[in-house]
Amino acid sequence: MADNLQRRQPEDKRFISLSESWEVAYWTQALDVTESQLRAAVRAVGNGTAKVKAYLGK
Repeated sequence: MADNLQRRQPEDKRFISLSESWEVAYWTQALDVTESQLRAAVRAVGNGTAKVKAYLGK
C-alpha cells in the first residue's frame, strides 16, 4: 500500500503539538473543533491528548 504523503499524521498521538500548521489542521479535524477551541483547550489543560479530549467532551 502506498503512503499518502498529503495526509500527515503526528508521530506521537499522545500529545498535541500546535507548532506546525499541518498538525493544527490534523487535530482540529480529528477532534471536530475550531483552531481557537483547540488552542484554548491546550492552554487550559496542557498538550496531552487525553486531557484535551476530556476538556472538550470528546
